[in-house]
Order: sequence, then structure tokens, then C-alpha cells
Amino acid sequence: MKNILLYLVIIVIIYLIYRNYTTETMQNSPTNILGTPLVPCCPTGKVTGFYRDGNCVTGPTDTGTHVVCAIVDDEFLQFTKSKGNDLITPIPGRFPGLVSGDKWCLCILRWLEAYNAGKAPKIIAESTNSIALKYTTKDILMKFIL
Repeated sequence: MKNILLYLVIIVIIYLIYRNYTTETMQNSPTNILGTPLVPCCPTGKVTGFYRDGNCVTGPTDTGTHVVCAIVDDEFLQFTKSKGNDLITPIPGRFPGLVSGDKWCLCILRWLEAYNAGKAPKIIAESTNSIALKYTTKDILMKFIL
């Protein structure tokens, strides 16, 4: 009987944690840094986003927090490659490889690292998730909008 009670308590705790996280994510994900509904970053062509649906949304399994919709350039692509994240080289069946001008959902911390190094790419405000504002200011992001 004690084992069943313990099992039920664990399930309730897991449920409450999951519900809290998904509620927070669902409330924040649909809006962009302008406070309006989030627009797809890349509705056609190379499909971006952690969930590969064209949107810069995040969730419990997205450890990179892919919330910044950027238009990558050669300088950024070389910078991120030098940090161990090669976004240039295609991986057949998994990743198309990026070229300058592609729109892509970037991890907020990588974008900030590039910003601090003077290598941050331009962003699309309407497609950059408001969750990015938990990591940096709107003023910084707005300096990079197209």
C-alpha cells in the first residue's frame, strides 16, 4: 500500500511540474519580442525551429532555447563553426546546411555570444520569440532587426 501511495505522489508531482512548464511555455511562445503573435521564421524552404515547423518555439526538450529568428550571414556562420557548431555543412537526411541569407531559429545563448563578439546576425522581430527577453533586453535585440 505504501508503494502505491508513493507512486501516486510521484506521478502527481511530475504532472504538476509538467503542467507548470507547459503553461508558461504556451503563454509565452505565441508572442514575439514586439508583443504581437509569433510569425513563422521560415515558412518555406529549409524548415527551421527546434520542432522543425518553421517557428522559433521552445519546450522542455529544447536545451538550446531556439527562439531567435535570424538571417544568418557568412561572418556569423564562421563564428559559430569556430565554436563547434557547424551550421554550414549539410548532414544528409537531418540538416540542410545554411548559407548566407538563410533564415534560421538560433539558440538565444549562441546569438548573445555572437553579439558579445561583434558577430551577431540580423533578426526578424516578428518571428523572434518573446522568451528571448528572459535572456537579454528588447533594446539590444531591436538594434539587429531588419
